[in-house]
Amino acid sequence: MKANLEDRLMEIGVENILTMDGYDDCMVGVLHRYGLSKNVAVYDREKVLEKIMRLSECSYSDAEEYYEFNQLGAWVGEGTPAFLVRLPEE
Repeated sequence: MKANLEDRLMEIGVENILTMDGYDDCMVGVLHRYGLSKNVAVYDREKVLEKIMRLSECSYSDAEEYYEFNQLGAWVGEGTPAFLVRLPEE
């Protein structure tokens, strides 16, 4: 049985982190940075877009628009989740 996100985060010593409801399967890690007092949840941008397209039955372009306004553009303080854009494979 796969552990839930909260259990997986506790395994690495992370508690009280802001996460996006419904996107546990898109989270890829936790950002630690000097000068940042809170841990930041990191989501795979492409996984988030794929999930939006699947749930909303919309195009990639519509998913990007939704993502940029509702997720990327949502500031909820220092612990606001971040989005990873992967480098293209060589």
